[in-house]
Amino acid sequence: MKTRFVSAVASIMGACLLMLAGMAHSSEIKVMATVAVKETFLELAQQFETSSGHKVVPVWSASTDITKRVKAGETADIVIVGAGAIDELITSGKLLPGSRVDLMTSGIGVAVRAGAPKPDISSQEALKRTLLSAKSIGYSTGLSGVYMNSLFQRMGIADELKPKLKQAPPASMVGEMVARGEVDIGFHQVSELIHVAGIDYLGPLPPEIQQITTFSSGIHVGAKDPAAAKAFVDFLHSPSAAPVIKRNGMQPA
Repeated sequence: MKTRFVSAVASIMGACLLMLAGMAHSSEIKVMATVAVKETFLELAQQFETSSGHKVVPVWSASTDITKRVKAGETADIVIVGAGAIDELITSGKLLPGSRVDLMTSGIGVAVRAGAPKPDISSQEALKRTLLSAKSIGYSTGLSGVYMNSLFQRMGIADELKPKLKQAPPASMVGEMVARGEVDIGFHQVSELIHVAGIDYLGPLPPEIQQITTFSSGIHVGAKDPAAAKAFVDFLHSPSAAPVIKRNGMQPA
C-alpha cells in the first residue's frame, strides 16, 4: 500500500511539474489588427488560447491607422492589416521578411438603419442615384473608406457628396453610426456590418465596382516570442479556421 501511495504522489507531482512547465512556456501575444477581422479573430483566438496556453491580446484600429503607428515605432508581435500595408511594413524594416501570410478577404457592403426604406444598389448607376439622393453618408477611415473616396471621384460626384460625408473614427463601426441615425446610408467591409444591431444590411457593392481586400499578417521584428506568434498565424491560416472566417462574412485567402 505504501508503494502505491508513493507512486500516486509521484504521479501527482509529475503532473504538476508538467503544468508548471507549460505555464513557463506560455506567451502573451500582442496583435495589432484591423477591426475588419475582429469577429473572426476573437472566435479563433479563444480556440487558440485553449489549445496552446498562450494569451492573445488584440489592439484594434483601422488598417491605415495601424500602418502609421507601426511606422512611427509602435510595436506588437503580429500585425494584421491589408496585404499591401504588410508588404510596405516589411520593406520599411518593421516586419520580418517573408513573414506575410494572407489570411482572409472581404468585400465592401452597404447598410441603412433598421426599418428605413431600402434604396437601390443593384448597379453602379442605381448606387449613384441613391448616393445623390441620400442626406448623409457614412464611411470608414480604413481601406474601405479610401476606396469609397476614390469611387466617388470616378463616379464624378465627389464634390456633390462632400457636404454629406461623415467619416467614422479609427476602430469605430460605420454600422453603429447608421444604427444611431447619424447617417442615412453606410459603407464598410461586409464583415464589419453583418453583426451590427439596428441596421438592415442591403448587400455588397455591385460586382462592377466592388473592391475585394486581402487581409494579411506579418510578424514584427521586435516580437518577444516569434515562435508563438508564428503558431498563432498558422492557426489563423489553418483549414479549421475556414468555417469561422466564412461565418463572419469573409473568405479564406
